[in-house]
Amino acid sequence: MKHVTAETEERGRSDHVLAATSHRLRWFHGVRARLSDGRRVSVFDVELLRMFAERHRGATPAMGTLAFVVAGVATIWVPVTDVLIWLSLLCSAMVVLSGWTTTFLFRSDTRVGSRQWTLRFILGEGAQGAAWALIVALLLHVRDPAAQTFVLFVLLLVAATTAMLSATLPAAVYASLAPITIAIVVFTRPVSGYAALPLMTLAGAAVVFFIVLARRLYGTAVETLVAQAEKDALIVELEQSKLNSDEARRRAEEASLAKSRFLATMSHELRTPLNAILGFSEVMKGELFGPHTVSAYREYSDDIHSSGQHLLMLINEILDLSRVEAGRYELKEESVALAHVVDDCQRLLALRAGKRNITLVDLVEGGLPLIWVDERAIRQVILNLLSNAIKFTPHGGTVTIKVGWTVQGGQYVSIRDTGPGIPEAEIPVVMSSFGRGTLAQKNAEEGSGLGLPIVKGLIELHGGTFTLKSKLREGTEVIVILPPERIIDPTPQDNSESVPVRTERRRRAVRSAA
Repeated sequence: MKHVTAETEERGRSDHVLAATSHRLRWFHGVRARLSDGRRVSVFDVELLRMFAERHRGATPAMGTLAFVVAGVATIWVPVTDVLIWLSLLCSAMVVLSGWTTTFLFRSDTRVGSRQWTLRFILGEGAQGAAWALIVALLLHVRDPAAQTFVLFVLLLVAATTAMLSATLPAAVYASLAPITIAIVVFTRPVSGYAALPLMTLAGAAVVFFIVLARRLYGTAVETLVAQAEKDALIVELEQSKLNSDEARRRAEEASLAKSRFLATMSHELRTPLNAILGFSEVMKGELFGPHTVSAYREYSDDIHSSGQHLLMLINEILDLSRVEAGRYELKEESVALAHVVDDCQRLLALRAGKRNITLVDLVEGGLPLIWVDERAIRQVILNLLSNAIKFTPHGGTVTIKVGWTVQGGQYVSIRDTGPGIPEAEIPVVMSSFGRGTLAQKNAEEGSGLGLPIVKGLIELHGGTFTLKSKLREGTEVIVILPPERIIDPTPQDNSESVPVRTERRRRAVRSAA
């Protein structure tokens, strides 16, 4: 019960995270769709306002220090009372704008009412620019060239700073630079008539440059936010893909566990009555307790016994395949002579080949060393492949078995028949579980379609490869390759008494008497 509860809680957490990630992904898809329509500002208006607020909040101490320095220098030409009035107005505008930016940064619902915050920041920046421009009123009637240079320097410095700090809100830049520009024109015009024209031109060009710089900074900020949104969307998509993969893996593991439990239960439940069926049908087939009064009963007993054996073989194949696919097939490895295993399998199937008048030809290289494998698994592989070759080879055909070295130093077994072959499009079908080609279905050949998948799985457990080559009307060849790592003594034996490099032998007594 505790295990079930833990699985339920984990599944609930996974579903919750998946739902949250899906919500984020839908939001980013909406952002991406609006970006494609060119509505970038409406998407990132809150982010741009936040950047504006953060910059102004961080620059407020520096701007306040500048204001006090300018006020201190202005007392050289202007009475202290007038300077304090101007400084009070400027500090009030700074405090108001700083308070608005701080409030904005600490609010969680800034997305609501972004237009109101935009208007506030524009008004605050305009008021601050107007307060800086009022310094002209203090020094307008001062004819000292040093004072005039000082005022122009301060106004251009403030204009440059405003362009950089308020770049993410272009309207605020214009609201601040407008009074500063007017103040520069008013201050420089009465200085010396046309003699001030170059100075006014330079100041005007500087202001235009600051506006262009602000626009560039604004474009850079928008592109940065676009790139950030794309990156976040990609991260969310990757997270969702990972969650989907984890969910699919969890479901696959649950399905695999359920399949294993089902097969374990059914194998016991099916084998118990099958053993009884096979035992009793064999007794009745052999007439151990007396002859049958009706001869048909013996034929029925043979049918029952053969059907039971076929069903038991099918169950064993299903269990073998499930263990191989689940990675639970345990190899009991030992040193084995591959040629001897192939020879034993030929002897077992020689009678079946003789009934179909099929010739078995084996080509075995001499001096092959022992190989470290699971003998039962390799024997099952050879029997499956050889029985398939005999089954699909027509009467009077030939099945050729080759055993030898690979180029990489491993050993291989090749079984080639002279059957009708398999269409290239059907090779993936016959390699899949329960897959049968059209030839097998047309001829109603016995088989479950599990032989080749089991062979492939067993060979891959040994680290080898399985290859199937076939062409219509030319036959089929299957090649099993075992890697060099499984060779016990990779040096071929130099035995003068052994057969030459390759021997050819035709299996005797394989042709049935006509």
